[in-house]
Amino acid sequence: MAENDAAPALPKKCGPYISSVTSHGMNLVIRGVVLFFIGVFLALVLNLLQIQRNVTLFPPDVITSIFSSAWWVPPCCGTASAVIGLLYPCMDRHLGEPHKFKREWSSVMRCVAVFVGINHASAKVDFANNIQLSLTLAALSIGLWWTFDRSRSGFGLGVGIAFLATLVSQLLVYNGVYQYTSPDFLYVRSWLPCIFFAGGITMGNIGRQLAMYECKVIAEKSHED
Repeated sequence: MAENDAAPALPKKCGPYISSVTSHGMNLVIRGVVLFFIGVFLALVLNLLQIQRNVTLFPPDVITSIFSSAWWVPPCCGTASAVIGLLYPCMDRHLGEPHKFKREWSSVMRCVAVFVGINHASAKVDFANNIQLSLTLAALSIGLWWTFDRSRSGFGLGVGIAFLATLVSQLLVYNGVYQYTSPDFLYVRSWLPCIFFAGGITMGNIGRQLAMYECKVIAEKSHED
């Protein structure tokens, strides 16, 4: 009788972050779509800042969107955001280290605001040289990780994302897809890895929060049943 009277256990799929709305696959699709559109929106806004500052130059024949951005930039950023946002909670679950530091939407929104501020600084603030700018943005990016993440997995993924994204950018510029004004790190700007690192941390936090929110919903439904 004691076993029958016990509260119903949570579904095994739930774990520290991930459960499902209708099914595990549908859960991933919904979160992926949300992350994709968040990435597209941030790409449009941030790329507009870079173009206004004349940091990036796209060939005239590919400037087709209303925000004067190459058409392929927002979809690529959206796809990368979806992958990163799904990867972070998956990695946390795989390592058995559920991330619980500042897990609320207000903290995530502040993280997004700081990320936008770092991008704004790279485009608007004048520094004596690129080295000073790069060191400043590196400190701000690490500060963003320390303030809103502090996990080893988050830092490692952020570094990996920054490396891969910078490598892809180098290849794109080398093949003439677009170019940076006054490049000082091979074909790109030396502060670009800092932006990618901060972006990875930001999208990872959004992805973690979406996964945790869905888990809470399923937990509440289970207790109601």
